Amino acid sequence: MVYTIQLSVSGDFDRVVETTIDALKDEGFGVLCDIDVQATLKEKLGEEFRQYRILGACNPTLAHEGLSEEVELGALLPCNVIVYETDDGEVMVSAVDPQQLVGIANNEALDEVANEVHDRFERVLASVADAFEPTSEA
Repeated sequence: MVYTIQLSVSGDFDRVVETTIDALKDEGFGVLCDIDVQATLKEKLGEEFRQYRILGACNPTLAHEGLSEEVELGALLPCNVIVYETDDGEVMVSAVDPQQLVGIANNEALDEVANEVHDRFERVLASVADAFEPTSEA
């Protein structure tokens, strides 16, 4: 099952992260949390890991609409967007596909919100692609 929408680009990792955050803001999303997985695994386990960031993105208006329809939706929020180094040195930007995510709630009232978030995430990836050389899209 495919549960993300993604794009691989050539570019400096930190610049890709910054561009992704800016593109999220342009689409009305705030980044509620920014988890540096590489630093966390090094600090907590002493383990080396690729550059990997988890951005917890939330659009307050859309979150309110979704939560108004399904109060338990909060267990699936915020929507995560990840940016990580691939084995071949590219940078992958991957967003959870909200259409798949809300499908587990089995509530058709969430479809419109999920479609809107999906479209916004597609535009976020398009903005990143405009700023860097895409190597693949999935």
